[in-house]
Amino acid sequence: MSSIRVAFVLPSFASGGSERVLLTLAEGLDRARFSPEFVAFAAEGPLAAERPADVPLQNLDRPRLRRALLPLIRHLRSRHPDAVISSLGYVNLALLASRPALPLRTRILVREANTPSQSLVETPRPGATALAYRLLYPSADAVLCQHHKTLDEMASRFQVPEERLHFLPNPVDVARLRTAAAPPQRLPGPGRRFVTAGRLTRQKGFDRLIALFGQDESDDHLLILGDGPAREALAALAGPRVTLHGHEPEPWPWMAGADALLLPSRWEGLANVALEALACGTPVIATPESGGIAELAAAAPEGAVTIATWGEAFAKAMAAARPGDGSCLLPQTYESAAVAHRLMAILGEC
Repeated sequence: MSSIRVAFVLPSFASGGSERVLLTLAEGLDRARFSPEFVAFAAEGPLAAERPADVPLQNLDRPRLRRALLPLIRHLRSRHPDAVISSLGYVNLALLASRPALPLRTRILVREANTPSQSLVETPRPGATALAYRLLYPSADAVLCQHHKTLDEMASRFQVPEERLHFLPNPVDVARLRTAAAPPQRLPGPGRRFVTAGRLTRQKGFDRLIALFGQDESDDHLLILGDGPAREALAALAGPRVTLHGHEPEPWPWMAGADALLLPSRWEGLANVALEALACGTPVIATPESGGIAELAAAAPEGAVTIATWGEAFAKAMAAARPGDGSCLLPQTYESAAVAHRLMAILGEC
């Protein structure tokens, strides 16, 4: 019996949550049944080194979608994959709009990386984007959602048929992560040590977190891991109790050494850093807008995840933060083996 050929499409190997999820999903597929490949608009970015060695890469060498779309279609027509998986909204829409040009038997699976009710209003043309979702997402063979709020929105707002909606949480390789997290790292000095991580954009809310630390006179310190277009602006705001570390390929020792991971996001799907911090044994303090955080909090041990509205409530939650004992706090649902098993079942059904 021939293996199922799966093409994972991504713009680049940037240090984003969607890119990391696709890498982990591809790695978890059973090679006896599935044959994965990556198709990248441009094979660049810090996560390129983490690509599984046995997964081939097709580099289109076209960083922008408008230039990459035709080469992408030509590649898919030549390869005839059984399934294509993508994870960023604008790529999802482009693939679905291109369905008539793709091989007839190729199935399109789109993963929704954000919560649409929160993320679409932040796009340059929210009305047009929402209309495109409404017209195109119902035609996907499967829509993969990180949490049930997105599942509900896809059904009610965008009329995606229920049989095409699938819950697929973000995968975390807990054993490998906990090994990489030892020994924990912690900035010296008195006070609590907080960490946050992600792409430096407005979405992540690091600007307001820095402002919060500027108002506080404690000995607490914030370490920000990540890079992105807002770095210069954030550096101009950062005071002596905030450190912008830059991209860190292995952030887990810093997570393990922190009193809590802070998630001040303005919107999210499901932040990988929250899952990784829990796997390290570090509690999480998050805004309600942080995607599926309420669902994660309900499944995690009591006290592992604190949800606090932005402002005074968030500051109080930080003041009450107490480090964990190092035990894994991540629910088993999010472990990579369980997620891979769920994805393989979806690929076998759709």
